[in-house]
Amino acid sequence: MSDAAARLAEARELLAEHPLVDGHNDLPWALREKVGYDLDRADIAGDLTGRLHTDLRRLRAGGVGAQFWSVYVPASLSGDDAVSACLEQIDVVGRLLERYPADLAPALTADDMVAARAQGRIASLMGAEGGHSINNSLATLRAFHRLGVRYMTLTHNSTIDWADSATDDPVHHGLSAFGEEVVREMNRVGMLVDLSHVSADVMRDALRVTEAPVIFSHSSARAVCDHPRNVPDDVLAALPANGGIAMATFVPKFVLPEAIEWTRRADANMTAHGFHPLDTTEPAMRVHHAFEEANPRPLATPATVADHLDHMREVAGVDHIGIGGDYDGTAFLPQGLEDVSGYPLLLAELLTRGWSRTDLSKLTWENAVRVLRDAETAAADLAARRPASLATIGELDGPGGRRPA
Repeated sequence: MSDAAARLAEARELLAEHPLVDGHNDLPWALREKVGYDLDRADIAGDLTGRLHTDLRRLRAGGVGAQFWSVYVPASLSGDDAVSACLEQIDVVGRLLERYPADLAPALTADDMVAARAQGRIASLMGAEGGHSINNSLATLRAFHRLGVRYMTLTHNSTIDWADSATDDPVHHGLSAFGEEVVREMNRVGMLVDLSHVSADVMRDALRVTEAPVIFSHSSARAVCDHPRNVPDDVLAALPANGGIAMATFVPKFVLPEAIEWTRRADANMTAHGFHPLDTTEPAMRVHHAFEEANPRPLATPATVADHLDHMREVAGVDHIGIGGDYDGTAFLPQGLEDVSGYPLLLAELLTRGWSRTDLSKLTWENAVRVLRDAETAAADLAARRPASLATIGELDGPGGRRPA
């Protein structure tokens, strides 16, 4: 057996013992866009290679033991439409759990994750991507938590009424007063504050305000690839004191500097053809692939992602890192990590770099479970000390919104 084959075998063995908790998978939105939530037309018990990045066989091959399913809502939906879309996303996750009970286990707590692992099932949690989905209502936030949502990404790609996005013009220069109250209420109910997609100022504000660990469900290191979606070193360095984790993503334009400009041109081509750059439906992908054929894209690899994890481990520490692939939420992925079966190749690369089995078990399973458990502990304490917040955005931010005094 070659050295590469031996490392891959060791990676698979490790994942059998310490399965992967992945922080972000957009299968629910892909099911909405591609088959209108008709699960008969996209049966994940079958082989969906070439159609989706995710199915049950490939999740098993990838060593996935727990998945945060993104219940994403695009910023093009707002108000009650955004709330309804998020509820529809939550519904399809529930339907997946009902349809595949031998493989997928509902999970609301860290103990649920551990129990699912003992049963040989994939613990299934939900994360809401985009704070606009609560329509500026803390009651809606609490309702989502009761329905099983265990993290909320404060923004997506657009700045919202109370928080700035990393990829939009700043309005608040961090969190507004209501944004800070959102963080506090998330802490109180036990919903993890997800800082992927937000501006660096929002990251710093949230770390100042939060009383529980935060996560980055799918973000890499800005020092390695200077993209605003990634985490600056000062924020990574603050994670040990907070107890949170940053989960490295695989999206090429976030991990490979050479891919940033190529993606800008590919996105412009999509827009010129009448498609949203994030559209992964078949007609949109034909446009993408035609552009790629004429303009070969720079290829990321497992080593590219490993460079980020090396850096994140150095700055934040091995107890504060994880993995969030962003499968079914991006058109392109690194070579070798094209779908959810690819995680063993990344771990094999890390083994080559001298990562210990102890370090890898923290990266794959232990850190994410600990963070959720710590958030539950903090919520129990906070809920015993203060009631549900009845604050409104009008009361805290005024008509035009404002920064906290």
